[in-house]
Amino acid sequence: MTMSTTAQQAPEDTHAHVDPAAQVADTSARVTGVPVQTRSERLRSFEPADFGVPTGREVNWKHAPVARLKPLFAAAEANDGVTVEVTAGAEFVAAPLKAGEAPRGEYFVPEDLPAAIAWHGATEALHVRVPREAEIAEPIVVQITGQGADRRADGHLVIEALEHSKATVVLRHSGAAQYAQNVEIIARDGSALTVVSVQQWNDDAIHAAAHQTRVDRDASVRHVVVSFGGGVVRVNPNLELAGAGSHGEMFGLAFSDSGQHLESQVYLHHKGPETTGDVLYKGALQGESARTVWIGDVLIGPDATGTDSYEANRNLVLTNGARADSIPNLEIQTGDIKGAGHASATGRFDDEQLFYLQARGISEGEARRLVVLGFLSETVQKIGIPSLEEELTALIEKELAEGAGPIGAGA
Repeated sequence: MTMSTTAQQAPEDTHAHVDPAAQVADTSARVTGVPVQTRSERLRSFEPADFGVPTGREVNWKHAPVARLKPLFAAAEANDGVTVEVTAGAEFVAAPLKAGEAPRGEYFVPEDLPAAIAWHGATEALHVRVPREAEIAEPIVVQITGQGADRRADGHLVIEALEHSKATVVLRHSGAAQYAQNVEIIARDGSALTVVSVQQWNDDAIHAAAHQTRVDRDASVRHVVVSFGGGVVRVNPNLELAGAGSHGEMFGLAFSDSGQHLESQVYLHHKGPETTGDVLYKGALQGESARTVWIGDVLIGPDATGTDSYEANRNLVLTNGARADSIPNLEIQTGDIKGAGHASATGRFDDEQLFYLQARGISEGEARRLVVLGFLSETVQKIGIPSLEEELTALIEKELAEGAGPIGAGA
């Protein structure tokens, strides 16, 4: 089942139809000779040469500005584009991991060219390791700082929560760079892990990240992607509910301004029995050529009996000239499930909400601000870190205050 919504200041459209991207041969077709129809069939390889250079015609690149991402299609020679510092929780950093040193590569296998390049380019991976049965009260914070818009970097990060542990890891990105990044997340039996990736890059940054997560028996992972800054930011999370009784939550928030391209291709794979999953991504767009892309794939495998899964994407277009692409896909390979569904909606302000607020003496500009805050706060409040939630709310307020169009002007 596939639904596609592409909106340019368009009314809400939730009618299902076949995704035309499914008719396009993916890069892996060069190897297999068979057009790729689903996310699970895509080529995965550690060798960059297996992928070829994207042209923009491939399924997983057709919505991306490949010309702007071109610097990430070649290896970082100096690999000095970012600095990485653990600013809180440094005691949970283990020895760095070379390629082939467990647990690096225990689950992660690149799905596209930048990820394969970063696998080889990152000669050592930062390893955040939460000890068995430990409960870490304060977030472990990893600060990634760009050193210049013309400087390249490849990176790999491994986050491992051992059995029955509980922790939160926050990845903060700022400055500017051309950065290809891999993040490998492993939640072992009974653990509870939250990973939040915040992109507050400068406007000239280019960032392509592949996040791959495996959730083992009775473990849970909450994965959050927050993108506010950057010229092109493409964060693609892949979460596999491998163990029986595992639980996964994938939340996202994007605020795209003029000239920004913010993209996430989300993949939730129910592999084990009695697993539960919840996906919610929201985006707001303001300014000429502001762009968001969300592609959500859910696969309920043949052994994932008793699964309960839902995914949704909602976008609010604030000004003319902005565009949101939203494509939810659901594939079910067993009939023995509790429930599964998906939804997508993109539109402008709800006139009834504005009328209700204005009828109670609130100005149009303030009413619009409150509607946007209310729309985005649902995702912010799911993060579970009060200080970060307050910070993100302030960032939303700042974006609205600085943006052109209807918020302040009542257009």
